[in-house]
Amino acid sequence: MTYRLASRSVEALRGLDLSIDGPGFFAIMGRSGSGKSTLLHLLGALDKPDSGTIEVAGTRVDQLDERSAVAYRRRGIGIVFQGFNLIPTMTAVENVELPGLLGGDDPAMLRPRAMELLESLEIADRATHRPESMSGGEQQRVAICRSLLLKPPVLLADEPTGNLDSRTSEQLWKLLARVATEHETTVVMVTHEPEAAAHCRRVHLVHDGVCVDAFDTEGMDASGVAARAGRALG
Repeated sequence: MTYRLASRSVEALRGLDLSIDGPGFFAIMGRSGSGKSTLLHLLGALDKPDSGTIEVAGTRVDQLDERSAVAYRRRGIGIVFQGFNLIPTMTAVENVELPGLLGGDDPAMLRPRAMELLESLEIADRATHRPESMSGGEQQRVAICRSLLLKPPVLLADEPTGNLDSRTSEQLWKLLARVATEHETTVVMVTHEPEAAAHCRRVHLVHDGVCVDAFDTEGMDASGVAARAGRALG
């Protein structure tokens, strides 16, 4: 994947080879500029690759035209960003229902599903509140509920706790691990933090656009993840 910056080309990914077998909670970890967010954008059909093959849950993402990419992002995957991207004039439950409403689903069927998700992520008591009256952690929980509304097999999370304090971040990492288990979802999180990656089942390390290592985290804490990443990333 190559980007054009002024008069020069920047190669964000260079023949990266990566396979993730879910469900479960997985991390793509690397330093700033390593290509990890570019990879996530390709998986989410937010960017199109120059070459290569991308397959997500049986869909050849690299072959999607724009219309098909929109349908894929709506029903094939869920995406959670660092910014919560909630609609400020809508309540929490209305924000959760939004992907279904945009897809023409029956509103009467959406409300029970939205409330079920809010309940499962322990945020149902804020269902009628707008984003401005919720904390950052609460807003991110609502964003996760929204991403799960249509039961996607894959959830992509791009530095989802980047705007949160350490205590709330810890809660969200545990929550994503629980989402992977309870919803039988493949959760793929981009992060540069060993503390985040330690909550994942497996970590894939990306450096200069290439996957340089992958390892299971069983029995490892954040310091163990940091040490393994340090050896691989130099």
